[in-house]
Amino acid sequence: MKAFLELVASQPMATFGAGVIVLEQDSPCTQVFVLLEGEVEVLRGKHRVARTAEPGAVFGEMAMLLGGFCTASVRCVTPSRFAVIEEPGDFFAHSAVASLHVAELLARRIDALNRYLVDVKTQYEGHDHLGMVDSVLGVLMHRQPRPAVVGSRVIDAE
Repeated sequence: MKAFLELVASQPMATFGAGVIVLEQDSPCTQVFVLLEGEVEVLRGKHRVARTAEPGAVFGEMAMLLGGFCTASVRCVTPSRFAVIEEPGDFFAHSAVASLHVAELLARRIDALNRYLVDVKTQYEGHDHLGMVDSVLGVLMHRQPRPAVVGSRVIDAE
């Protein structure tokens, strides 16, 4: 983590007040933000899916990797300071430290999601609607490309 934070220290900085939306779901996303100070929450629609004050947390990486639009909104809970990566594709392509940091963050998220889905499946074993959980676990474990839906638009995932 220390090497990553040192690396992003040379990037432009931005500070936002509490309540400010840094990234907005379904909007074009061309920058990646790295939390340096403060606390933010991640929202999918109106639902909070995460909250963090961890320096080094990265936002906008999903849009960078998948291409296109922000997959969630990021809102400051407290005044927050970020390193702003203006050309994220170039930045991550030329930095193994940065790429490994993002890979580790994504791996942690996938692991947490897998644990959650297995827990849901265990709790509701025998209920008819759990075929959906099997489907989600299958997609996570065996990369099955599916088109992404943004609003009413279908975007090819490949």
